[in-house]
Amino acid sequence: MSIHRSLASRSKLKRQRNVLSRVERIERMVDQGRWNAGDTVFGLPALKVLKIKTGKKKKKEKEAEETAAAGGAAAAPAEK
Repeated sequence: MSIHRSLASRSKLKRQRNVLSRVERIERMVDQGRWNAGDTVFGLPALKVLKIKTGKKKKKEKEAEETAAAGGAAAAPAEK
């Protein structure tokens, strides 16, 4: 049996969505300076949703740490 959607974990809501709610669109428009206080909330323009990429940065950091450690280890015997 599957779990009812009201009982599912909230972490699933943090995934990338391609549609924003009205409140989220208004918040982004305020940040961009495109929203005035007297504007209507109906017929809002579509806003581009930027996709967030993760995972690649961790690899680059790990490689940088490894090269720094290897470079430090190689430099230590040369100093002696």
